Amino acid sequence: MRNPSRPHLRPVRDVVPPSLQFRTIHGYRRAFRVAGSGPALLLIHGVGDNSTTWESVHTKLAQRYTVIAPDLLGHGESDKPRADYSLAAFANGMRDLLAVLGIERATVVGHSLGGGVAMQFAYQYPHMVERIVLVSTGGVTKDVSLGLRLAAMPMGSEALAMLRVPGALPALQFAGRAAGKVLGSTKFGRDLPDGMRLLARLREPAALSAFSHTLRAVVDGHGQRVTMLDRSYLMQSLPVQVIWGEDDLVIPVSHARIAHAAIPGSRLEIFENSGHMPFHDHPDRFVETVEQFIDSTQPADYDHDLLRSMLETGARRRAVLRLVDTAPA
Repeated sequence: MRNPSRPHLRPVRDVVPPSLQFRTIHGYRRAFRVAGSGPALLLIHGVGDNSTTWESVHTKLAQRYTVIAPDLLGHGESDKPRADYSLAAFANGMRDLLAVLGIERATVVGHSLGGGVAMQFAYQYPHMVERIVLVSTGGVTKDVSLGLRLAAMPMGSEALAMLRVPGALPALQFAGRAAGKVLGSTKFGRDLPDGMRLLARLREPAALSAFSHTLRAVVDGHGQRVTMLDRSYLMQSLPVQVIWGEDDLVIPVSHARIAHAAIPGSRLEIFENSGHMPFHDHPDRFVETVEQFIDSTQPADYDHDLLRSMLETGARRRAVLRLVDTAPA
């Protein structure tokens, strides 16, 4: 039965589950999962992850939108070549995929590293972005989990390569399950299953190489190397929704408030009892938040003259960066 207050909503049974598809672009096979019809929604996953991470929300969002969830190059079912794994290269890949699919504009949802890709995509191709949803996003300020900092250090990938030693991964998974039983649904155990799944994917040498190059493009031993704050003032005409888990141990929830303060007109939603993946912990609330955000905002109208004006007056935003750079981690 249709909901009269939301005439565009279709029952879940009317939506075909996401299908895995492929396109070859620049000689590399790009994988993506797509479902639904209507305005385009692009879901970008984090480092070491893939498009299946959106499984809990993909079909629900597809009731109203054409939802495209790609596997970034070097991840999931996409090819894993020796290539450029910078944020700019990933943004180019998103542009190319949307062009091949005939999609001119989209609302972009980015999680963790994917949030950094979403911001870079909006910076490089503002005419293609209607709105942005940043989910536990990277690229705000330096703080990031110790595990990622260690993995980004010179011997980090070599240490992770030990996962290929017979018995190493099963032993680690056993320890993870034991820790999960002890920690339960506390903030210390909430993201353990996802972490174990990520480590399992890194047994493949090409996947580990791509992971290492991707991580080192944005993180080093001191923390995150890339920030969006120096250009956040350019987003004043772009609707932005920030979503974060209150108990995020990978990227602290304090980054949510910094991003919200730095992006003019942005909205902030913090999920209680949620870790680094709020769309896993509270999928229904996540879908509702995204839908309400889209319903209550107009797509950005790209204006080149406005962009030029903002670039000319952007120096006044430097005070935000100085504040963040001098704040204790």
